[in-house]
Amino acid sequence: MTDHTSPNDGRYRPATGALASFARKCASHPRRVLGIWFVTTLALIALVVVAHGTLVNEFKLPGSDTQRATDLLESKFPAQNGSALTFVFKAADGQTITSPKSKAAIDQIIGLAKKEQHASRTTSPFDKGNISKTKRVGFFDQSFSKQSWDLSWTETKALMDKSQAIAAKAGLNLQFTGDAPTAPPSTGSSEIFGLLAGLIVLLFLFRALVPTFIPLIFAVIAVASAFMLLFLAAAVININTITPIIASMIGLGVGIDYSLFIVTRFRQLLHDGLSPREAAAGAAATAGRAVIFAGITVAISITGLFAIGLQFITVMGIGGALGVLTAVILANTLLPAVLAMLGHKIDRGGMRLPQADESFEGQQTTPIARWGRFVTRRAPAVFIVSLVLALLLATPALKVRLGAADAGTAPTSNTTRQAYDILSDKKDGFGPGFTSPITVVVRGDKAQSDKVYNALKAQTGSKGDIVFVSPPFANKAGDVSIINSYSKFSPQDAKTDDLVSLLRDKVVPATGVTAYVTGQNAAFTDIGNQILDRLPWFLLFIIGVTVVLLTMAFRSLVIAIKAALTTLLSAFVGFGVLVGVVQLGHGMGILGLDRTGPIEAFVPPIAFAILFGLSMDYEVFLMSRVREEHVRGKATRRALTDGIAGVGRVIVAAALIMSSVFFAFTIGDDRVTKEFGLLLGIAILTDALLVRMTMVPALLTMLGERSWLIPRWLDKALPNLTVEPPGTIEHDVPAVTREPQPEPEPA
Repeated sequence: MTDHTSPNDGRYRPATGALASFARKCASHPRRVLGIWFVTTLALIALVVVAHGTLVNEFKLPGSDTQRATDLLESKFPAQNGSALTFVFKAADGQTITSPKSKAAIDQIIGLAKKEQHASRTTSPFDKGNISKTKRVGFFDQSFSKQSWDLSWTETKALMDKSQAIAAKAGLNLQFTGDAPTAPPSTGSSEIFGLLAGLIVLLFLFRALVPTFIPLIFAVIAVASAFMLLFLAAAVININTITPIIASMIGLGVGIDYSLFIVTRFRQLLHDGLSPREAAAGAAATAGRAVIFAGITVAISITGLFAIGLQFITVMGIGGALGVLTAVILANTLLPAVLAMLGHKIDRGGMRLPQADESFEGQQTTPIARWGRFVTRRAPAVFIVSLVLALLLATPALKVRLGAADAGTAPTSNTTRQAYDILSDKKDGFGPGFTSPITVVVRGDKAQSDKVYNALKAQTGSKGDIVFVSPPFANKAGDVSIINSYSKFSPQDAKTDDLVSLLRDKVVPATGVTAYVTGQNAAFTDIGNQILDRLPWFLLFIIGVTVVLLTMAFRSLVIAIKAALTTLLSAFVGFGVLVGVVQLGHGMGILGLDRTGPIEAFVPPIAFAILFGLSMDYEVFLMSRVREEHVRGKATRRALTDGIAGVGRVIVAAALIMSSVFFAFTIGDDRVTKEFGLLLGIAILTDALLVRMTMVPALLTMLGERSWLIPRWLDKALPNLTVEPPGTIEHDVPAVTREPQPEPEPA
């Protein structure tokens, strides 16, 4: 393919270095690059078909009572170490579940459950304690010898459907709870809504179809590639069902953002007179370099979750990092090739709207350029107002309560929510604590299990907060027993957590028997304790690595520390809004929630790691352009205004797209996914619009040339890493001055 560099009055110096050379090769041989990617994709598909793994919701909590109980059941009582399906019945008004018609239907359903593959133990609603005082509500448990991920959801769903049909004929309302009836979490149409939001923002930004669809297509390819890698990894390690959702959420966001950044730079270079090949190579060598740096920062930040020491959290981080890395690789290999092939066709598909002038002169007339000049002219006032606003939004985070939200916060259409409402009803049901028992696993003979049972019974009635204790159920050898106790309070009530602590710290130890307190509340208590214990190391790793990388990239300790502190502020704003909505209930109906609850203990560290990485995208995109202008000789204030003019529209568009992708995940049924979507969506908007495009330029304007300070010893010790090297259009600029004069508004 013949390609000649277009004349540009000698203002363009081709970028040099390994990345520039690689980018130029991709742009010069686009068909070869397309062929390599096609073969690679086919190979990945073939590997997934042959060697894919299964998603496994296994949560190991090393050193905890919960894990000790799990290990003991697995070795001594495997029949009770699997999943459980609870059948919850409610008779119609004026009827009871003990009537002949109801009893016949329930007996028929019990017969079906016992025949189910992997069924290990089936109780009866007519056992002691399984029927409410009004006899309108009852339940029985179906235990399986395998965990939910080893059970066929299709077979479990068929059992549920057949049972509901039998119950309906007898006038019974049958719903299900437990972990066995849990279908794999689905985001529904979240990805579609996220892509539609991205389509709208990109159309408004580019005002042409071709550049609009390129980032969307590349994001979909990046997510699909990440999914294939995840399912290959699932054959080797345990990957839980929420990990693909995290990978999809992050992959779509960064996939669009990274492609958008490079496509925008490509169009700018084309409009400044470069040939398609040189524009593609130049965009990949400059904007692509920033994408690589941002992507590595995101991946390091997310994988920093290993410092928490919980495998399921680490795996979520790996899944998110895969979504980022596939987006980075695609953006720096396949995208330059596609852009070089398209050339000036990149502007096709115009929508009869005025086309934006992407040249340097045109950038100075945009609204975002005027905003940059406004912020730098009134820096002290802008900084104070933006800081106060951020702190006000973050205030609810001080009231955060970490724990486990119960099924009462699920959508009312969900069978587990309906079962919860039936069981927890104080009139006809058993009370709120009956929906999630506090389980005690006893290592010992009948005498020892009876001793623990009696100790738990002593906590019932007016003497304690337990309303009912089921008799011990032992294994065949009689050396391990299970005792279920039920709190007066709902599982998500803080008093239930206090009860767990009381049993662990005083009641059970006083018996002298080896026994472990487990269950949902106990597990989340163990998770929370582990996170709090390892939190300092987690923060030290993420913040420390980020500060070092940014100091290397921008040769400024001030820029790096500023980035870390402002990102922390954005995170607290996101947490503040999350607590205000989900826990305090302000506007929770917007998320499709009708009950408040605590924030799941594992959400903050995962969301923080993701946010800390993603916010570095905007930091790198903005400051790389500002530094590029500064090293050419512009004063800090002028570099800020020109940098904002050049890349500000892209940052705003990218933030709107990424936050829209996150917000789209709040429309699903899963509460945890809603929490991630809301927190990350708010935090990203805050970080890009309030922090990067407002607070940061104001702060750096006040600091002036001090923004670029770095101790000499540190400057010499750190490798010289640049984010955006020279090799773009040069413009006439004044020499650097410490106090630049106010610049006139462009006509």
